[in-house]
Amino acid sequence: MASQHPRVPHLLALTGIRGLAAWWVVFYHARLSLAEWMPDWGMAVAAKGYLAVDLFFMLSGFVMWLNYGERLRAEGAAGAPAFWWRRLARIWPLHLAVLGGMILFALVLLATGRDMSNYPLAELPLHVLLLQNWGLTSELTWNHPAWSISTELGAYLLFPLAVVAVRWEAWRPWALLAGVGLLALALHGVFVLAGASELGDQITRLGLIRCVLQFGIGMLLANLWLAWKEKGGMALACAISSAISLAALLVWGTPETLVVPLAFATLLLALALDSGPVARLLSTRPLVWLGDASYATYLVHFPLLVLLKLVAVDDSLQITPLAFATYLLVLLALSGGLYRWLEKPAQKWLNARDPFRFSKAPPRFRPR
Repeated sequence: MASQHPRVPHLLALTGIRGLAAWWVVFYHARLSLAEWMPDWGMAVAAKGYLAVDLFFMLSGFVMWLNYGERLRAEGAAGAPAFWWRRLARIWPLHLAVLGGMILFALVLLATGRDMSNYPLAELPLHVLLLQNWGLTSELTWNHPAWSISTELGAYLLFPLAVVAVRWEAWRPWALLAGVGLLALALHGVFVLAGASELGDQITRLGLIRCVLQFGIGMLLANLWLAWKEKGGMALACAISSAISLAALLVWGTPETLVVPLAFATLLLALALDSGPVARLLSTRPLVWLGDASYATYLVHFPLLVLLKLVAVDDSLQITPLAFATYLLVLLALSGGLYRWLEKPAQKWLNARDPFRFSKAPPRFRPR
């Protein structure tokens, strides 16, 4: 029926790759404590785990457009509060719960006279409100990975304006591709002007613009997917382009701040368009489950790692393989538990009490 809400396509391969990316971040933060036994190639891969965040930013822009682009177009500016409420219902409860646990940990440090430098109480209100990475602080503190959630909040605030300001869906594919290239060049230019050679540099200064520009790339990719989704050959072209871009980075030293956003853009578009073995692998139930629980994994892994280092490091500040394996299992179980019994119920409870609500049913999803 025309009045029914559309079922926005659930691109399971993108959920699967989000799960793998979250665990890439886990190994990135743990890598220095694993150096005694992790092979060199493993250390090299883990050392680039900060790039997973750039993948998250693009994925977020892609998914936000598919889920809310047409609805916000129908609602206009009046739909923005309902969108913002839904995003806060998604990201804030788990963030607050994890931050609450870290506050208790910091109080124990304070009561026992230990170092509190990583938990400045004066900055706590910024973290509660997810404003800590809007250029208001000079260092990462409290739950370090939450900096990216802070910048995503900034992108969410801008998203309804971006939807209603330009009819992106009316752009031809070549114009959308040009937009992706221009945003990637803009990001590269910002980092060059700041004297930063890697995307993980100067996070408190550059993190917000890094997120917003790549979120915009994700929006453009969603519109490209809508234009090309019946053209399977495009997936192979995107996959080849992504492989060439990554090879250029590894072999010829092409600037990371330019090639990685372009490589991730082509990779995501290839996965969204593909129905081949890679997409099917990423769409398997275990990887999709990892993707569903990835937000919990991302937020809880860092404080859990801090606790592990307090109880399990040896005299050389290294974590043994057995202790790390135990950590991974605990993290896996905790991620699933938080997703099922905290994150989703809290989101459902808040959405049921939405004081704004979208006033109109969204248009039916129409492939182009």
